[in-house]
Amino acid sequence: MQIVSSTAVVVLLCTLMVVLGRMRGLVILFALIPMGSMAAFNLPALGGATITASDLAIVTLFTMIAVQPGGLSDMAGTLRPGRPGFLLLLFVIYATLATAFFPRVFAGQTEVFGVGRIANVLGVVSRPLGPEGGNISQLFRMLISVMAFVAIAALFSRKPGLGAIRNGLIAATLVHVTLGVMDVATYATGTTWLMEVFRTANYTLTINHEMSGVKRMIGGFSEASAFGYFTLGIFGFWLRYWMSSPSRLVGGIYLLLSTAVLLRSTSSSAYVAAAMLLAVMAIVALSGARTATVPRRVAWVLGLLAALLPLVVVAVIAAYELAPGVKAFLDRSLLNKLETDSGIERMNWNVQAFRNFLDTWTLGTGLGSVRASNWLIACLATTGLVGTALLIAWVWSLLRLRAAHAPREAAIMIAALQAGCLGLLLRALVVKASPNLDALFFAMAGAAAGLAAAHWSENAPKLRSLPVFRASRAQKAG
Repeated sequence: MQIVSSTAVVVLLCTLMVVLGRMRGLVILFALIPMGSMAAFNLPALGGATITASDLAIVTLFTMIAVQPGGLSDMAGTLRPGRPGFLLLLFVIYATLATAFFPRVFAGQTEVFGVGRIANVLGVVSRPLGPEGGNISQLFRMLISVMAFVAIAALFSRKPGLGAIRNGLIAATLVHVTLGVMDVATYATGTTWLMEVFRTANYTLTINHEMSGVKRMIGGFSEASAFGYFTLGIFGFWLRYWMSSPSRLVGGIYLLLSTAVLLRSTSSSAYVAAAMLLAVMAIVALSGARTATVPRRVAWVLGLLAALLPLVVVAVIAAYELAPGVKAFLDRSLLNKLETDSGIERMNWNVQAFRNFLDTWTLGTGLGSVRASNWLIACLATTGLVGTALLIAWVWSLLRLRAAHAPREAAIMIAALQAGCLGLLLRALVVKASPNLDALFFAMAGAAAGLAAAHWSENAPKLRSLPVFRASRAQKAG
């Protein structure tokens, strides 16, 4: 185990989580998730794997809940049949078996793209399928994410604390935006050493990358793509929260902050996913208008956007034709993205990953065996048809969650968490190298599942006493 400069800070924060308790400690966990390149410690003996700050915080929260009276039964309850967690449990079982056995069963029968060394430089290489250290590390990362879902779902199924969720997302947003601004500012002033404490993970960093003369923002992550991915999650959450919550000032402030870093991220995949998310949210708002439930401010914004859209299109076209810098930026980030070396390379990864899926009789190669650039293809290549179906079913069950007779504040929070998950999912469908949707997705999914379970269990006795439920039981008995 390798101790790094951030180890003491991470251990101190995890200790503070224990002192503050589960609800307030959750805020610290959310604040650590944007620090994706901050290590608790590194593991050179396991191929240079890293235990990140958020990994240790997730394990800390999981342990805090497990040692509480009834904690283990609460966590087991999130995985029982009828709950979304049951599908996730089935996926984890299949993915574990696939990762343990399939690289050996299909060893040498197909060529895969994976991380390796070319001329002693770490990169993506083509090699025969076989067991490797990446299988262990990727399975570990998936299990950590599942632990986040189980722990947070169990926590909120017992005590649905809306304030803790909102404060957690506020902390995540503020840390994410602050690190993004610091990244750009320290690069411009030649003081990037100030960010070193946040960049202790054993990852390849893209600190000096520019796009058309604009420094690519990576914040607390290793690359702009990962920064943009996280941004989509908080952007989706605050967009939906602002659309429905009475606290329009709170939602509006953090929506503006997340929008600012989204636009500044220079991540083309984030821009595409944001456009898809806005289209979905517009459909949601317009469908709500039929029942007069859409807030007036949302209707005003939709009307204003519809009126300004032609002007924006004209302005973008004019800037593209007249300003060389704008033309170069749009060509590089959006219009000619697939024609770049990076775009061609990623398409080759996807083609080969789909071939791996077919070569393994649709069973998959196991987590960590294949390098892909699309979430769906990565799922098929690594966990096969069965694992992909289970994971998609789990995600679908989360997006369809409803809390029976929940208070309006709880229903708004569940919808906002679902929108955050949807933003991450849409971005993963554009670019994502593995089936793991990462800690933010699983944390928000766990909070949504826990809130829905809490309000269902609170109202279940009342619902069963209603005439419609009694009649239903009588019909089944007859």
